[in-house]
Amino acid sequence: MDAHPLRTSIGDLIAGLRSIEAGIITKARVLEYLAEMDLGYEALSRYVFWDASSYTRNLIFRDELFEVLALCWLPGQKTPVHTHNGQLGWMKVVQGEILLREYRHLRCSAPENRHVVGMDCLAGGRGVELQLLNTDRCGADGRVTTVDKTQTIHQIENAETSGAGCVSLHIYSKPIDSCVAFDLAQGCCVRRSLRNYSADGRILSPITSEVT
Repeated sequence: MDAHPLRTSIGDLIAGLRSIEAGIITKARVLEYLAEMDLGYEALSRYVFWDASSYTRNLIFRDELFEVLALCWLPGQKTPVHTHNGQLGWMKVVQGEILLREYRHLRCSAPENRHVVGMDCLAGGRGVELQLLNTDRCGADGRVTTVDKTQTIHQIENAETSGAGCVSLHIYSKPIDSCVAFDLAQGCCVRRSLRNYSADGRILSPITSEVT
């Protein structure tokens, strides 16, 4: 699926994803498509909501194979370190700059809970140890970052101090309803359900989830 230079709307994005659904969904295929999509802040403005207590998850589109969200970050807001259930994921920053920290699982008290079919971990382990692999600074330069079954633990933070806020576009396949969040200070992890702040441009609740 080639992205025409004039395809710059959310409708164009969703139409392209639906076209991709007709074949085999791969990380490389969606990555190439998103890299050619010129989506700016204006295209996402309907889905941009800010909350002083937490970053917001704003649902744009969801079906059985894809989920599309706009995440909005005020300065200092961040996720906990978390997984993605082994699913494929793509992220593109459309305004501002965020830090992406990638981790590797080293050990825990329940290694048998990892790599379960349908989710990457059942959680509940103690003595959890993760290794920070790298920290990447991601800006609104058109670059797309990814997660997959082998690269699935990370943390996102808006480290900017300008006050303008950051907006990032996230696509998952398949949609994710929960993930494992890590408390590195306590050396434990729990499974958390995900909630959206808005859907289709309408606020659902003043309280957001803390993971993505």
